Amino acid sequence: MIRRPPRSTPSNSSAASDVYKRQVEFKGYRLEFYKNPQQFPFKVGDYVIVQAEKGIDLGRIHHTCIKAPCIKDKEQLLEVIRKAEKEEVRRLKKLRKKEEKALMKCKELAVKRGLNMKLIDSEYQFDGNKLTFFFTADKRVDFRELVKDLAAEYKTRIELRQIGIRDEAKRVSGCGICGYKLCCTAFLREFEPISSQYAKEQNLSINPSKLSGCCGRLMCCLLYEKDLYEESLKKFPPMDSIIKTSKGAGKVEKIDIFKDIIYLRYENDEWDRITLEEAKELMKNEPECVEEKTEIDEENQ
Repeated sequence: MIRRPPRSTPSNSSAASDVYKRQVEFKGYRLEFYKNPQQFPFKVGDYVIVQAEKGIDLGRIHHTCIKAPCIKDKEQLLEVIRKAEKEEVRRLKKLRKKEEKALMKCKELAVKRGLNMKLIDSEYQFDGNKLTFFFTADKRVDFRELVKDLAAEYKTRIELRQIGIRDEAKRVSGCGICGYKLCCTAFLREFEPISSQYAKEQNLSINPSKLSGCCGRLMCCLLYEKDLYEESLKKFPPMDSIIKTSKGAGKVEKIDIFKDIIYLRYENDEWDRITLEEAKELMKNEPECVEEKTEIDEENQ
């Protein structure tokens, strides 16, 4: 149950502004934060009418947050106006059907204009004051004439927005190899750059087919354990360093941070594994046995 903040709380205080923030979900799993100055006791799943650019829009409460750390203090948030009525929710479902037809029409007009673009989705603003089309393209597309065609067809403000392939996957949605809904549609609000170095640090095979998500880019989940691996690897000898054992000089080929095991490969291609404690003891007794090799990552050149 959501408690309504006390009326005595000053509206201009930072604490109050944190309490009033609500996260609202729109079509395509688009998430936005809004202020709730009237302190409506919303719960997750409620449909609400919110302020929009030159009008109003309708979305659903995704999270009733007390604090929104990703929102900058100086960022101006729009407001939640009120809870949506049942008739307005039914009208929203009708708009979804109109959007499907509008998308098909836009595809036809784009083909006639000879535009090399892939139309992904369309979205009406609830009041009908704006119709947005989302598309992907390899190069910049001059769609000015297409906008004129669409404006003449639908008699409203038209916006064409080019998105990346990661944003395309977010709008289309789907399931990852883990079996769960894609992270970008479930909770990620912004994308962060993912490097193949994260996979190397986690001792994963650099196989694009296994490391790529539905969008064709490296999976976002590679970032989740990045800090854990970076911190854990500090206590291990560097990869490709040489450790001298009773069997000879072995090169560090693999590290298991969970079992504290180091895998060595000798010049005769024989493999061996030693514990972290054994490695520390060997390096302590013969500090000159460790020769760190520096490799240049071709991807970073």
